[in-house]
Amino acid sequence: MSTPVMQAQPTLGSGFPTLLRKELLRFWKVGFQTIAAPVLTALLYLLVFAHVLEDRVQVYGSIPYTSFLIPGLMMMSMLQNAFANPSSSLIQSRITGNLVFVLLPPLSHRQIFSAYLLAGIARGLCVGLAIWLVALFFTPLPPHNLLWVLAFAILACGIMGSLGIIAGLWSEKFDQMAAFQNFLILPATFLSGVFYSIHSLPPFWQKVSHWNPIFYTIDGFRYGFFSVSDVSPWRSLAVVAGVFAVLCLCTLRLLASGYKLRN
Repeated sequence: MSTPVMQAQPTLGSGFPTLLRKELLRFWKVGFQTIAAPVLTALLYLLVFAHVLEDRVQVYGSIPYTSFLIPGLMMMSMLQNAFANPSSSLIQSRITGNLVFVLLPPLSHRQIFSAYLLAGIARGLCVGLAIWLVALFFTPLPPHNLLWVLAFAILACGIMGSLGIIAGLWSEKFDQMAAFQNFLILPATFLSGVFYSIHSLPPFWQKVSHWNPIFYTIDGFRYGFFSVSDVSPWRSLAVVAGVFAVLCLCTLRLLASGYKLRN
């Protein structure tokens, strides 16, 4: 009698590195579009606003406006790109029909979530680092506390990465994705203190800004550079970490239920 051949069974962890690598290469292969273009956009903002407002706007006492502006532009670009990576990947896969190749392997919903989330965070951090390196040609900007900078950068990109997955699951057409980004992400980002300190706003709009979670990502991120902020950095950290945790739970629940994936 012939001995039966034992076939290797796929393990649940075997597909995660492949999916993560695929998502990382997806933006890295087109770096001119995904990294260089956001850096150029941030540089144009910096040149225009710094030239016009450098001598007209005072923030945090002795901090030059150009230095104040750079962390805001870094965070704005990181947020937008961390959102764009998983959202565009999911909707393109759904429209072209190749999402089935993600669903067929023995990947758990946690592994799918982690791969898309980590790739979004990686893209956001790459863009932020590139903007900071280019900005050094204009003004020295060493971080006063690197741990605060990294904590807010990772959590903020994680928030937008989770939102990007939710948007990619919810959207069925590119115009729905564009509406999600143009009517939710973009206004929340621009009205969060990227170009100004909220202390320069009237009291009513200061209170409105405190309801915008993106404000806390930018304010805490600035604290890591200047050790000065509009609100307590611990309060900002608590808000950002809480929002990140809630969005992670919501995203995992959607993936576990197969929302708009298997139905």
